[in-house]
Amino acid sequence: MILRRRSPRLKGLSLNHLLPNVLTVLALCSGLTAIRFALLEQWQPAVAAIIVAGVLDGLDGRLARLLGGGSKFGAELDSLADFLSFGAAPAVVIYTWSSHELGSIGWTCSLFLAVCTALRLARFNTALEDPDKPAFAYNYFVGVPSPAGGILALLPMMISFEWTDGPFREAPLTSIWMVVIGLLMVSKFPTFAFKKVKVPHAYVLPTLVGAGLFAAALFSAPWLTLIAVGIAYLALFPLSYRSFHRPTAEARRIAGEAPADGAPPPAT
Repeated sequence: MILRRRSPRLKGLSLNHLLPNVLTVLALCSGLTAIRFALLEQWQPAVAAIIVAGVLDGLDGRLARLLGGGSKFGAELDSLADFLSFGAAPAVVIYTWSSHELGSIGWTCSLFLAVCTALRLARFNTALEDPDKPAFAYNYFVGVPSPAGGILALLPMMISFEWTDGPFREAPLTSIWMVVIGLLMVSKFPTFAFKKVKVPHAYVLPTLVGAGLFAAALFSAPWLTLIAVGIAYLALFPLSYRSFHRPTAEARRIAGEAPADGAPPPAT
């Protein structure tokens, strides 16, 4: 009797591990497509492609955590896709749309936005390994996250789609706006992460109704709806700053701001 030797089975990745990376690649392709639309001077599809990249970027991370498919490879791929979709692509789109009229100054502002996106992503990846981060800090980002920053940089374009007669396409305005968004991304300003938001049972139905109304508004008046979302996000900055610093001040009060040498705090 001749025993046949079994060939070793190939080990592959399960769909759970592969699907988040597929979404990341789709986001990267969407960012590249935005650049293509910009070169063809098709501005609305260019902005829409970057927004689609933002939606895909929000889905891939949550899907990876839900399915247990996170990996170091996926994290590195996600950072590369984020830089292209929310750093390079908005910079090229805005430059070809408006800021090219300022020549080298406009290009410098576009480079500033892209470089700040890269620096913000590098800092974010490094901060993930920080063991001294307080528990409440996981509900916040340090600075504006790159997807939000990339989409906020396009806000003057979206406004111009609704009100063509406004000054929002002026090269000085768009160039200054890119610098402001770049500074917000590399700043240490705390912004809400919305990672652990839980909806109470009493608010589940109103939340679903609100989601339906938002979808209806998005399909009937997409640019006006997105403008309102961008302005609402900016309006949350004072609230996120206050919400972040309140537990920080409380922790310092409880600790009594004890000196490093272990001496008791001074009496008040």
